[in-house]
Amino acid sequence: MRGHVDPQAMMFSYLSPESRVPATHPLRPIKAHADRVLKSMWRDFDELYALDGRPSIPPERLLKGSILIALYSLRSERMLCEMLDYNLLFRWFLDMSMDEPTLDQSRFSRFRERLLATDCAQRFFDAVVREARSQELLSDEHFTVDGTLIEAWASMKSFKRKDGPPSDSGPDDQGMVDFKGEKRSNATHASTTDPEAKLKRKGPGKESKLCFGGHALMENRHGLCVDIQVTSAVQTETTAAQQMLDRQRRKRVRPRTLGADKGYHAKAFVDYLRHKKIAPHIAQIKDRRTPGLDARTTRHAGYAVSQKKRKRVEEIFGWMKTYGGLRKTMMRSTKRVQVHAWLVGAAYNLLRMSRLVATTG
Repeated sequence: MRGHVDPQAMMFSYLSPESRVPATHPLRPIKAHADRVLKSMWRDFDELYALDGRPSIPPERLLKGSILIALYSLRSERMLCEMLDYNLLFRWFLDMSMDEPTLDQSRFSRFRERLLATDCAQRFFDAVVREARSQELLSDEHFTVDGTLIEAWASMKSFKRKDGPPSDSGPDDQGMVDFKGEKRSNATHASTTDPEAKLKRKGPGKESKLCFGGHALMENRHGLCVDIQVTSAVQTETTAAQQMLDRQRRKRVRPRTLGADKGYHAKAFVDYLRHKKIAPHIAQIKDRRTPGLDARTTRHAGYAVSQKKRKRVEEIFGWMKTYGGLRKTMMRSTKRVQVHAWLVGAAYNLLRMSRLVATTG
């Protein structure tokens, strides 16, 4: 060896994590927005404290940890807790000092149970939307709705007959059963791992998978997600769209137009939109005549603009599935997947807001 390196037993630092993060780091505007949102929610956290007393770790830190998991595509809370030991950027984002003990994964598990018992996750998502509205990044006029499938954590091995004798072939060493020639449907079969996951396929010629239904409502100006809902995969997209629109009306948001694809071209849904005084900018199915969705609507230039803008909703689903972990969720039951979707949707909006403010500012 050319020399000898003396290892340091301890290191004394006079620098804070704040000074180690560059001023132009993209997490800085995200943290600023998140801190303002969490500061406005201090009354909502009292409900969490009432469940099991004041926790040793504030819920604000655990919510921000969930944002980091979505932004950096971490596969679990356990990985986040491990990275906090050596990642100064994560410690700075969570307002942790250099010598503070790292978080424990069990804290996140108990926190998720508290989120299930309350609607704090939904309030957090709504608070992010209000922050975007306060920054004048939202419009209350033109929206787009769309749906997708979220693959469940349960595998096809768990999709078994509800009643009756098991298959004559019996399971192999991997737990698979030869179901050749057997008709399987949600009416006769159910998953033993997650009974709320239903068998569904994306379209003709596609394979069927156990999944949930994911639905998003997007405003057309900047492509922000103003509402997200997880339902059973067998529930129709129009029903979920009506529920999200009704929720917006309760918040005194009155959309003027609603863009959608051909899956929403149904007479009952068009009548609902007309009754709510919302112009149905829905893609038409050829040779299907629907009163209210005819040339009186499609001739206007706004219809063409809505049809062009509605494709941006795929960016929301694409980011949530690619980075947010919603392509195949690790959560079981519709309620748990819904909480996860609210947290991922909040992370997407915070990321989008940070870029919009930097562009418009």
